[in-house]
Amino acid sequence: MRITVAELIEKIGGVVVCGDAAVSITGVDGIERAGPEHLTFIANPRYAAHLQTTRAAAVIIPQGELSGRMDHAATPVLIAHTQPYYAFMLSLRLFHPEQAELAPGIDPSAAVGLNVSLGEDVRVGKCVVIENGAEIGAESRILAGCYLGRGVKVGAQTTIGPQVTIMHECEVGARVRIHPGTVIGADGFGYAELGGVHHKIPQVGRVVIEDDVEIGANVCIDRATLGETRIKQGTKIDNLVQIAHNVQIGEHAIIVAQVGISGSTKIGNHVVLAGQVGLAGHIEIGDGTVVAAQSGIRKSVPPGSRLLGSPARDLTTEKRLHVHISKLPEMAKRIKQLEQRLAELEERTGDKRKI
Repeated sequence: MRITVAELIEKIGGVVVCGDAAVSITGVDGIERAGPEHLTFIANPRYAAHLQTTRAAAVIIPQGELSGRMDHAATPVLIAHTQPYYAFMLSLRLFHPEQAELAPGIDPSAAVGLNVSLGEDVRVGKCVVIENGAEIGAESRILAGCYLGRGVKVGAQTTIGPQVTIMHECEVGARVRIHPGTVIGADGFGYAELGGVHHKIPQVGRVVIEDDVEIGANVCIDRATLGETRIKQGTKIDNLVQIAHNVQIGEHAIIVAQVGISGSTKIGNHVVLAGQVGLAGHIEIGDGTVVAAQSGIRKSVPPGSRLLGSPARDLTTEKRLHVHISKLPEMAKRIKQLEQRLAELEERTGDKRKI
């Protein structure tokens, strides 16, 4: 594919602030790797120095921040954009359109049960199993080795990656993407103890994944004991996340790798849980909360919280504690010196009163 900068900005927006809009582009790459026919981007002014060394043909830059610093005679074409990272994403989609992963129709090796409803242009890959009563929306893709249990519902234009398991009665919305190896609707971890023996509690609820959710590889989302485990619209979940029974996750949340969420926890809209965050059960995380990596949350937190540590505290407070902790060896040495000086002073004065 080859397009000019002028053609590109018609598709992604922005304005050329220096250079020739007739320059051709054949691909995209990072600013240090980009070659003479590549497009690249800078979203943060701290990386402006790369503009002097990049070999790229064109660079998307933040609107009004970088173009005034450049020697225009020696730079690539600069495309100013109000959202450079988003513009670069659009460019990637333009140069790397999604490829059809399956041939039309149902692969002969697939096993499709009774009373299964398949929408227009549904594609089903090798060795897929779809149990009785399932419903698959139009233009959805079920890749090799998937298992869809009895009564599962999948919305339109959803892609379910290889080796995904969706257990009975669970529901997945439209335009959802589920990456390989994920399990949706396995039993929640619930037992009643009697006489030193743990007796399994039947898990008779389901999982509901709303529209435009993306779920990474090897994620486990447990079905509810009763009712629903629900992931709301637009939420993005990274790889290797555990979501327990009856958890509720709000709209447009970000859940990063290796997060563990205990049962019946409620997470608000636009919450960010960084890598390896752990949440205790039966708590509520308010809208817009951001939890830093490896933090542990033991109790409910109000909307807009910024948290770090285990147990998690206010981000600013925890950072100050980290600074003080790093000084403990120096402080211990200083205290020992002061104790020695105090002992010497007491010896000279004869005053040995306890402090």
